[in-house]
Amino acid sequence: MLTATVWLTFAFGIGLLTRLIGLPPLVGYLAAGFVLSANGHESNLILEEVAHAGVLLLLFSVGLKLRIKSLLRVEVLAGALLHMGITVALLLVLLLTVTELSFNAALLVAAALSFSSTVVAAKMLESKGELRAFHGRVAIGILVTQDLVAVAILSMAGGSAPSPWAFLVLGFFLLRPLLHWLLDLSGHGELVVLYGLMLALVIGGSSFSEFGLSSELGALMLGVILADHKRAAELANSLWGLKEILLVGFFLQIGLSGHPTLPMLEQATWLNLLLPLKALLFFFLLLLFRLRARSSFLTSVALASYSEFGLIVAALGVKNGWLSQEWLVLLAVTVALSFTLSAPLSRYAHPIYARFERFLHRFESAKRHPDDEPIKLGNSHVVIMGMGRVGTGAYDELTGAGLRVMGLDSDPGKVERHQREGRRVLYADAEDPGFWSNLDLTGVDAVLFALPDQNAKLMGARQLRAANYHGQISATVLYPEETEPLRKAGADVIHNYYDGVGAGFARLSLKELESAPAGETGHLT
Repeated sequence: MLTATVWLTFAFGIGLLTRLIGLPPLVGYLAAGFVLSANGHESNLILEEVAHAGVLLLLFSVGLKLRIKSLLRVEVLAGALLHMGITVALLLVLLLTVTELSFNAALLVAAALSFSSTVVAAKMLESKGELRAFHGRVAIGILVTQDLVAVAILSMAGGSAPSPWAFLVLGFFLLRPLLHWLLDLSGHGELVVLYGLMLALVIGGSSFSEFGLSSELGALMLGVILADHKRAAELANSLWGLKEILLVGFFLQIGLSGHPTLPMLEQATWLNLLLPLKALLFFFLLLLFRLRARSSFLTSVALASYSEFGLIVAALGVKNGWLSQEWLVLLAVTVALSFTLSAPLSRYAHPIYARFERFLHRFESAKRHPDDEPIKLGNSHVVIMGMGRVGTGAYDELTGAGLRVMGLDSDPGKVERHQREGRRVLYADAEDPGFWSNLDLTGVDAVLFALPDQNAKLMGARQLRAANYHGQISATVLYPEETEPLRKAGADVIHNYYDGVGAGFARLSLKELESAPAGETGHLT
């Protein structure tokens, strides 16, 4: 108990310090693990279980925001497989040249280094609200494809082969109505959290393991099955805090896997110098599939890391006697260092792209991917960015007042639902500099940002003003400290979600009282 208390306290302190200097807290958790490892601490069974549960909950949450058809795309499947093939071939030649590894061992290490981190990419995309953006969907699709390849490699290399009955897991899709019904029955309290835990850890995780498949893949698949349920977002939100706490264990565990000696740190640094080449290969492959430079760049940045799955592959090499324990520690340090580099890079991906947009734009194909086409607004008076509950309410109110409104959202599922219900809503990403600068806003009197992500609102407001838009910009905020940055970015009207809720509630109640039959409301008659 004392060890857990010390680890958590230390992780909090280092995580807080990294946040204060502008880096994601997960970098601090990794650093805390390294420092603890250097002082003689080692991972234990409890931490491993906590870390595994955190990963399963993360992937279950990712699945809740995905659709299967977004995975079955040529840019996803072909992009992932081509990248892995080229990367493994080049790394194999390099390792056979500069190391004394056998062919099998070098092939295994090359395969381990070809994967990108599902956890880090999903964590960063989720934190920025980009899981359902086009580049987020492509990145997650590629990661899922890589994970499937990793399962195949583990089986062929002597790991736990899938059971002959593994195909039965597809039966979960037949149970979709039952799983949806149980979610409806769970209400809105602690049963929702318990139901999510059961699906992610037991039905998704443990059952897949019993069939010799990846428990991570199982958690992801169970999330996908529930993704089109009307309460999928509520389920994801109810698990958010628990998932974040458990993921601290994952990053601590990676850091505790071995502290770097100076020679190892030097070798890990050399391997991390290959990450820009890894990202560059993704960038040009995705351009071949007619993605815009921006989508290709953001996807590539999200995938610019080494994978925790690579450590599982390397551990198999140690078990089979192909790799030494030192190689496993070296790869653990390499993976952890890639996390440290990838997290801040992913966080500032949009400003970096904006800086090099003109140069990167030269590599785009003249013919665009259908999901990457520019948006035409027609003769709209008002544009609403973000069509959740707040954006939908604003849309209906303004449309009822006789204004012509266009809604925009980066979630294809929401876009389809609104279109079925008769609203004018199109797919768009608020953090796309090219979208705002190429948008014809003639006749648009106001742009309303009803987005949960502060960075998206800030970037959208700045891009509008940079494109010489002189109309009104309105935005919603959750916290008072978000107001001033939005004003500086160019917003004219800023509304706190909670301001006026009580007054609005009272007005509605008063209206109902006034419309009641005489004699039923004594004080108002």
